[in-house]
Amino acid sequence: MSKEKWNLELSEYIKQGEPEKKEKARNWETAIGLQDVDGLKPSDYLLDTAKEHIEGNINIDEAKARINRYYKESNERKKIEVNTEEADKVSVRITEILSENAFNFSPSELLNIHKRLFDGIYEMAGKYRDYNFTKDEWILNDNTVTYSSFESIKESLDYDFDQERNFSYKDLSFDDSIKHLCRFISNIWQVHPFCEGNTRTTAVFLIKYLRTFGFNVNDDVFADNSWYFRNALVRANYKNYEKNIFEDISYLEKFFYNLLTDSNYELKNRHMHIDYDNVSNLNNLEVNNYSIEKQAILNAIKKNPSIKQEEIATQINKSLRTVKNYMAEMQKNGIIERKNGKRDGEWIIIKRSED
Repeated sequence: MSKEKWNLELSEYIKQGEPEKKEKARNWETAIGLQDVDGLKPSDYLLDTAKEHIEGNINIDEAKARINRYYKESNERKKIEVNTEEADKVSVRITEILSENAFNFSPSELLNIHKRLFDGIYEMAGKYRDYNFTKDEWILNDNTVTYSSFESIKESLDYDFDQERNFSYKDLSFDDSIKHLCRFISNIWQVHPFCEGNTRTTAVFLIKYLRTFGFNVNDDVFADNSWYFRNALVRANYKNYEKNIFEDISYLEKFFYNLLTDSNYELKNRHMHIDYDNVSNLNNLEVNNYSIEKQAILNAIKKNPSIKQEEIATQINKSLRTVKNYMAEMQKNGIIERKNGKRDGEWIIIKRSED
């Protein structure tokens, strides 16, 4: 199945605007798009199954059962579609996880996600790797990132999670929050705790984590740029002092801005190649002094200008009082305004950055 085909067909559900179908389609779009990280292409049968699920004709458990049966029915099909089986099974599993509200910020959650995604596909599903390795990267001229030693995986993850758990985003600008989130997720990826499937596992964990901040991520960004996401993680973790190359997190920041705001930075894989010298063509990051909470409020308003403050509070996991205080301050600073009264009115975004 071509990327253009599934992208076009699923996007039709998103355009229709029915909330439940829209949410399901976005989860499927992200799940299928993430398979591109490992060069995997889903089958046409998966798209048909996804559409049945989006339409409400089957639930997610029935969707999983269909895909499992599909690959059990014929040995010949397995031979012909060897490259689609993993993509199909992992796609439906990602969709299931993204549709759930449950989330636990811990290394065990990362392990659990990996096990759920790759159980029956990889022998070491849900287990840390027990060997060291390197990977040739074309953007590094076949050089490799230095990954954590397998003996230190648990300690490294425990340290990174403890640091993030004890970090406060309170009063931090959105730009600084993005930088911190990028560094955290790139550190997790650099540990590379699993034999296979690290980027897909990291991406699913990241989406679930970002939702705890109140963000409903822009699924198109992952669907269309999952390979860019992986390469941005590579550049965030590669340095070569002899060649004057240093860890560069700016590519990952651009991805995050597109993911979490209405930014539209150009995300090109060739820009990340260490020999790419046309730096002037890269967009500079815009300054954004919002707090991460205020940006989440703006995102909620962009998706639904008629949204109630109670709904915003639920979406961003803050108290109604906190949301009202934030929005009162944003109105005072001329960032948003209310049109046509409290009952039937809507929120208008006036400007994107505070002076």
